[in-house]
Amino acid sequence: MTVRCFIVDDNQEFLEAARRLLEAEGITVVGIASNGAEALRRVAELRPDVTLVDVNLGEESGFDLAPRLAAATDGASSRVILISTYAEGDLVDPTPTGRTFQFLSKTDLSGRAIRGAFRSRAEAPPDA
Repeated sequence: MTVRCFIVDDNQEFLEAARRLLEAEGITVVGIASNGAEALRRVAELRPDVTLVDVNLGEESGFDLAPRLAAATDGASSRVILISTYAEGDLVDPTPTGRTFQFLSKTDLSGRAIRGAFRSRAEAPPDA
């Protein structure tokens, strides 16, 4: 069984590059979206194991979208990981969600890092 991933980012070049990278590393990218509305609809339908969400989605906030995506998949069966080109320490969440989401720098994005996010919570899906 492989890890099923969904990616939300407003940069089309990043979406395609991330898809190619992750699929080459054994992660199945089941879908991509460039905005919150599309992401919510597709994530509820596809129910991925993990959803990567850019913190800066143009005029939308990934910080605001993350808890809505977690709720769309009941949270227990799916993980949301916030991603950014900025370091985690440089980010300020302007609207605290009351829930902590994992963070991954886009420069550190890899199949191994995604699997590690599951392992850090002792809920790793089997390796591909």
